[in-house]
Amino acid sequence: MSAVSKRLEEAGLVLPAVAAPVAAYTPAIGLETEGGLLVRTSGQIPVKDGELVATGLVGAEVSPQEAYSAAQVCALNALAAGAQVAGGVDRLERVLKVTVFVASIPNFTGQASVANGVSDTFGKLFDQPHIRSAVGVASLPLGAPCEVEVEFLART
Repeated sequence: MSAVSKRLEEAGLVLPAVAAPVAAYTPAIGLETEGGLLVRTSGQIPVKDGELVATGLVGAEVSPQEAYSAAQVCALNALAAGAQVAGGVDRLERVLKVTVFVASIPNFTGQASVANGVSDTFGKLFDQPHIRSAVGVASLPLGAPCEVEVEFLART
């Protein structure tokens, strides 16, 4: 298996700095298990260079395509937070679970397509599949169109 850092480079993706929390929480925590280090992230919103890449509800102010791209930013932010706890991005062995929250208008039903922004990004970086939930919500912090939580397994 290729190292995640090599796959990031091959995909033309850059691991960002860990996004600063917008409230009272830590970006990620790790729990030692018999199978390795279980790393869980807090919800990551689509912040790039200190700014949200989009704001508003999907299906109104934000198109599904823009939300897909925002979800990709969330995935990279979660990867950065997980890597910080694991001791480096190459210690992350796989993505176990992804939860994607999509702030959308009431009749929008394309949450799974938005969540594909996360799954497609992780598909480029990890060999194993992951499980996932995509949930529509009324609003998210700072007006973000999506928020992503990830559970990784890392080498100890």
